Amino acid sequence: MAGQQFQYDDSGNTFFYFLTSFVGLIVIPATYYLWPRDQNAEQLRLKSLRRVHGRCLWYRLRLMKSQQSIVPTLKKAALLFGWAVFLLLAYKVSKLDREYQEYNPYEVLNLDPGASLSEIKKQYRVLSLKYHPDKGGDEATFMRIAKAYAALTNEQSRQNWEQYGNPDGPGATSFGIALPAWIVDQKNSMLVLLVYGLAFMVILPVVVGTWWYRSIRYSGDQILINTTQLFMHFMYKTPNMNMKRLAMVLTAAFEFDPRSNKEATIRPTDNIEVPQLIRELGNINVKKKEPPFCYPYSLKARVLVLAHLARMDVSEELEEDQRFVVRKSPALLQEMINVGCQLTMMANSRGGFHAPRLVTIENCMKLTQMIVQGLQESKSPLLQLPHFEEEHLRYCISKKYKVRSLQDLVSLKDSDRRSMLRFLGEEKYDEVMAVLGSFPHITMDTKLQVLDDEDSNNITAGSIVTVTVTLTRKRMSEVFEKEQDSTPCLTEEAAATDEAADSSKTKTKVWQNKSKAAKKTAKSKKKKLTKKKATPAPAKTKQANGNVAGNEVVVAAATTTAAAAAATTTTTTTTAAVVVKEEEEEASDKGSESDEAEAEANKDSPSERDEDSDKQSDTEVDEMAGDDEEEWEALQQSIQRRERALLETKSKVTHPVYSLYFPEEKHEWWWLYIADRRDQTLVSMPYHVCTLKDTEEVELKFPAPSKTGNYQYSVILRSDSFLGLDQIKPLKLEVHEAKAMLDNHPQWDIPDTEEEDEEQEDSDGIEESEDDEEDND
Repeated sequence: MAGQQFQYDDSGNTFFYFLTSFVGLIVIPATYYLWPRDQNAEQLRLKSLRRVHGRCLWYRLRLMKSQQSIVPTLKKAALLFGWAVFLLLAYKVSKLDREYQEYNPYEVLNLDPGASLSEIKKQYRVLSLKYHPDKGGDEATFMRIAKAYAALTNEQSRQNWEQYGNPDGPGATSFGIALPAWIVDQKNSMLVLLVYGLAFMVILPVVVGTWWYRSIRYSGDQILINTTQLFMHFMYKTPNMNMKRLAMVLTAAFEFDPRSNKEATIRPTDNIEVPQLIRELGNINVKKKEPPFCYPYSLKARVLVLAHLARMDVSEELEEDQRFVVRKSPALLQEMINVGCQLTMMANSRGGFHAPRLVTIENCMKLTQMIVQGLQESKSPLLQLPHFEEEHLRYCISKKYKVRSLQDLVSLKDSDRRSMLRFLGEEKYDEVMAVLGSFPHITMDTKLQVLDDEDSNNITAGSIVTVTVTLTRKRMSEVFEKEQDSTPCLTEEAAATDEAADSSKTKTKVWQNKSKAAKKTAKSKKKKLTKKKATPAPAKTKQANGNVAGNEVVVAAATTTAAAAAATTTTTTTTAAVVVKEEEEEASDKGSESDEAEAEANKDSPSERDEDSDKQSDTEVDEMAGDDEEEWEALQQSIQRRERALLETKSKVTHPVYSLYFPEEKHEWWWLYIADRRDQTLVSMPYHVCTLKDTEEVELKFPAPSKTGNYQYSVILRSDSFLGLDQIKPLKLEVHEAKAMLDNHPQWDIPDTEEEDEEQEDSDGIEESEDDEEDND
């Protein structure tokens, strides 16, 4: 039995193979993932955005960063060095001697394979005279020659060579360890032990511990856990939070505290510059001693955010800190919205505390828009456009144009728009139109249904309602000089005014008298009666007294109309009587015709009536089967669409946002949710739409109310980047009573008689088969 031998590589050849493979496994993937992308492509992208975003702060910072950054150069140098090492090792390996060669006795004797025995002996004789030690030859070479001669002439040796590749038979299996022998040399044992101990007992635990300590401080969205707890505390404490309080809570985040985040800084000059900004702003309560709002880092961050919203100029040092605070704010506000949703779900499921009001969550969304655009809440959305200043707004809100929003500006004709913006030059006007044309125009379509139910359109109490919202994005330039769409999607201000008008209509005035109400009811009754006369008479059902019933209805209607006419004037009584007589005659004629039709129908045979009923039932069954197939196909398509959405990972890179004062490139994202604006509560949790490029389909689910009736909700779409582009669409919900659950379904109730009949049929079948066999015999 062959043995096994383990030995270190004294020559170092195996170690070079291992080292080459190890370097290759690092260099090849690193080149694919870390090699800097083509800088020309980024420059071309920025060049294409220059016409619209050329004045944006983030665009100018990106241009400066791309010109000054040396990171791509360092990456390229490191990767090229790695490839140089890899190629050097590969060249070294290619030049190594082959130690493990297949043994071939013909090569040793310098013979061609398949040489005859006489040729082998002759060649052996010649080589022996040349390499024999007694003749002054090399002993090792002679031993190889003798071994090769024996392998070709000796039957046993030849058999071993053909079977095992060695004339001596199977040898020991040798395993080389890809480490140099000097590593296990006794002289170097202390040095190797020291290196191993330093690497695995000091460096590795420190690296893993540092990574773990830093990672446990952050959530999945890279927000400090302490910040999330802070937001939860204040939203639980103050469910109804106004914009001023919200800004205070936002700037108290631990991301702005230098003790928790090394990116945040407190400068010695803050003691001079921050109080100066506070005096210029004038609306900051410095004397408030509630922690953490009174801490220096929180006060500084709040001052910088308010200065950003006021578009105030700050010093270069504070400008760097301001960019850091503004860049972090949208992610922190998103975390605040998530916290508000969690508290709302906890309040709905457990109770015991007040959930955050809808106005609090919507204020978080509004503050995100304000920070991205650098505008205060009371400012006009037109100030998002370039070259628009406060003094220019008087041209827009004049009585002639009445432009107060971006939609109003878009709906103007080009001639009126040019006339209104005449204070701009031709070049500035073109730039404003290019920016306005890049703004998004969203079309929102909703579909209400109950999935996984027999009747998906019937909403019952407590059922899970699914609202499928289809969002379609277009550019504002596509709706220039077009009338606004007639869909009931409204802006927030329009929806608020409509709701106020509806509520004022429904409320009864205190000063209204009962006589006025009675007059209104009398007028409404008259209108209803005239409408009933104008509509054609419905087809009567087959009944024995159909003629009499029809006459009674017509006479009653005629008498009521005549009475109403007599109450108003005396001149119309004669005409009313004539009308009554004519209607009675027409009704009698129709009644006689219906009697004749019934008589003819009664003459039909019962078999014909049965055939007609069978045909009708067949057509009804076919229609029901077709509807079931359509519903099944629609259900399968929705399931496949949801599965694709789960497996598919879409990029969050949508469309760059035009923001004059935001220091980082931001993409258009949206919030979509359903709310009860009358009760100021969330119906469905806000869904953050981050992948809307052209079209996006979103499913919002919520439980239907437990009480039957009609409910008025709102589907709300809010931008996280633009002011004045929010949309509100009404959603009417009619909740019916849930069907009663059947304890014992009829299809599972099998009476005892049916079981006995089945057993009797089985026994009869067996007897008949036995009788047939006897007859055959």
